[in-house]
Amino acid sequence: MDELEEINQKTMNAYNLAAEKYHRLFHDELEKKEFDRQILDEFSNYFGKDSILCDAGCGPSAHIARYLFDKGINIIGIDISEKCIEIAQRVNPLIKFERGDFSKLNFKDNFFDGLISYYSIIDTPKKYIPKIINEFNRVLKPGGYLLLAVKAGSGEGFVNGLLEIETEIYCTFFNEYEILQYALRNELEIIKLEVRKPLEFEIQNDRIYLICKKPLS
Repeated sequence: MDELEEINQKTMNAYNLAAEKYHRLFHDELEKKEFDRQILDEFSNYFGKDSILCDAGCGPSAHIARYLFDKGINIIGIDISEKCIEIAQRVNPLIKFERGDFSKLNFKDNFFDGLISYYSIIDTPKKYIPKIINEFNRVLKPGGYLLLAVKAGSGEGFVNGLLEIETEIYCTFFNEYEILQYALRNELEIIKLEVRKPLEFEIQNDRIYLICKKPLS
């Protein structure tokens, strides 16, 4: 097992332990986040009834996937944690979910019209992020769109505990330049980069949102 696989194993273990609590705390958080709803509304405008999207790192609530599904968009939720997938499927029975590692997605090239990574790369060391963005790019169709959301800041490394549950998980913060460079190195066209301040009830880091597009050729 290489380093990334070991880190992903710890991520899976942590979210297996925290999935039920995570769902209780965050299943309705979009109701309190107007800015995020606006970003998702804008992103949804790129797609039609025949489009298919991926929510990479959907979590136990899959509330991002559900928000878009409720707009009539086909979407598949992917998560490394089997417990997250179990809960997500239970509470969203009409949406398709699969357990998977999004550093090596089990989908053919040019499969998705769009892909969302909402705080899902923050459990990965920066040195492996280009591999993940390359994988996102691989499964996107030419002309497809990618939405990334991360927490702003500096530093990375293992932290002890997730939602006050004793476990070990990797935590990475990013700046705007880094997020832009990940996209540009894959020759993705930048559509929008926005930063918002944290809400009162959130962890007090700014949020960075990037929408970009895979070229048609």
